[in-house]
Amino acid sequence: MYRPYHPPADPVIVRDLTQQQNDLRQRVRLEPLPAAPRLIAGCDSSFPTPDTILSVFVVLTFPELQLVEKIYHHDTVTLPYVPGFLAFREAPNLLRVYEKLQHKPDVIMVDGHGIAHPRRMGIATQLGVLLDVPTFGVAKQKLTGNYEEPALEKGSITPLADKAGELIGQVLRSKDKIKPLFVSPGHRCDQATALQLTLACLRGYKLPEPTRLADHWAEQFKKEL
Repeated sequence: MYRPYHPPADPVIVRDLTQQQNDLRQRVRLEPLPAAPRLIAGCDSSFPTPDTILSVFVVLTFPELQLVEKIYHHDTVTLPYVPGFLAFREAPNLLRVYEKLQHKPDVIMVDGHGIAHPRRMGIATQLGVLLDVPTFGVAKQKLTGNYEEPALEKGSITPLADKAGELIGQVLRSKDKIKPLFVSPGHRCDQATALQLTLACLRGYKLPEPTRLADHWAEQFKKEL
């Protein structure tokens, strides 16, 4: 399998980004939504080339999950890839897409992690703080933490905990006998709500509809570039 080469990160950049994450972390609030959402968004980013980014938002009604809006923004990125700081490459472009939305969502499901991050600042958390909008993350791979594999049946769940045993997310089998998803709160959302909304958005696929459709439309929008 081809794996792109990433040169060692500049320690000055790492120190600056770490400080920014620590500052943003002070603003994170984990709490239930004040009311059931009427609109839920999904967002995702991809990198068509090493120095360009395509970010997509889709907005769906909830709980019906009918698509009401889909939009993207394509731009260049100047920050090099630094492990653990991918949010700084993705968030600026996601903010530009959000500004274009005609229908602002009550909550955003992000393709990525919330607090299930070494410094509790995954892309879902960072985006939520910057927008001050409820967010949570649904990721396809673990970034940090320990867990036991959930049972093979759809709906099976196990906790994702850090080294101190603190709950930072849950591991969800979203479809029988497939690799699980990693669900964690981002900002202005709690773990119970993140899991509840993820389960409510499953429609027979591995990914819940908001992020599945964001990924689908990202592929479609790439053809327009």
